[in-house]
Amino acid sequence: MRAETTALVDEIRDALTLIRRHLDWDVAERRLLELNARVEDPNLWNNSEEAQSVMRERQRLDTAITAVRSTERQLADNLDLIEMGEEEGDATVVADAEAAIAALRDEMAVRQVETLLSGEADGNDTYIEIHAGAGGTESQDWASMLFRMYTRWAERHGFKTETLEYHDGEEAGMKSATVQIKGQNAYGWLKTESGVHRLVRISPFDSQARRHTSFASVWIYPVIDDSIEIEVNESDCRVDTYRASGAGGQHINTTDSAVRITHEPSGIVVQCQSERSQHKNRATAWSMLRARLYEHELKKREEAASAQEASKSDIGWGHQIRSYVLQPYQLVKDLRTGMESTSPGDVLDGDLDRFMEASLAHRITGGTTEPVTAE
Repeated sequence: MRAETTALVDEIRDALTLIRRHLDWDVAERRLLELNARVEDPNLWNNSEEAQSVMRERQRLDTAITAVRSTERQLADNLDLIEMGEEEGDATVVADAEAAIAALRDEMAVRQVETLLSGEADGNDTYIEIHAGAGGTESQDWASMLFRMYTRWAERHGFKTETLEYHDGEEAGMKSATVQIKGQNAYGWLKTESGVHRLVRISPFDSQARRHTSFASVWIYPVIDDSIEIEVNESDCRVDTYRASGAGGQHINTTDSAVRITHEPSGIVVQCQSERSQHKNRATAWSMLRARLYEHELKKREEAASAQEASKSDIGWGHQIRSYVLQPYQLVKDLRTGMESTSPGDVLDGDLDRFMEASLAHRITGGTTEPVTAE
């Protein structure tokens, strides 16, 4: 068997292993049997919401399990064909089987991403908060570059974006912003982007053209619908109003229409200034707070499951998840997965999918990944 085909087979097997691990295979098989039994119970359909939830979970598990079994069977069949073709000297049989394996690899790449995006809230819309770190104008300009990077990523996927709050920097860039991204699996794709992002470049604000390092933080949490109940005690919250700031336009006015809500027990702060109406901004801010509290609970569950202690880090050295180096060389490197790109311009223009896919896979496999260069 040719080396190229051997590499494809290894990729398929790695993807199958990853999917099995993500599904917790034995548990998934037992759960599917339970769901099949529930679907056959006529009493289930007395509650339409519960029935729909059961059917969605059953469909997801059945699709994933069937795909794994089918892929394993097809891979084994084509490997047998290659072995038979090589023994009989039939190059056509070998070539056809190798082509089938290549197609199977492409199919599994798609299936792997779909499986990685099967979490509880992965299909939801998402909020992105971006905050400049210490460093004044440099970090504020870097925060605005990240703002553009994520909105460009959303445009590439055909997602809609809405800026809920935007605070300009003193001289350039921005201090903070919150964007809502609307699209299928928006949260699932973006959830691993939370963390500190580091930029190294020749500063456009330094008259001596020195190299500067800047930091900004990104925080991702899902938009939640009314079917998810999150109780918020209003007595635990402080609500402040202030005058909206920004670059101007129809949503910026001279009244105290912007709203900031601080949830004192958790320290979570949300703010909205996208509407002229304080009432509408207040309603959106409460929705954002519920979403942040829900994301907080999801994160606590994940930490308990992985037995790892995590906490919000300072926006500075030693806490970054990804470095973007523009000088003295060109490189973007994810420090969790080892994924690299030598085209930072493309990454900053929204070419982020490979980094996101690697981070999603890394959540399951853990450990340290050897550097992989994104072409």
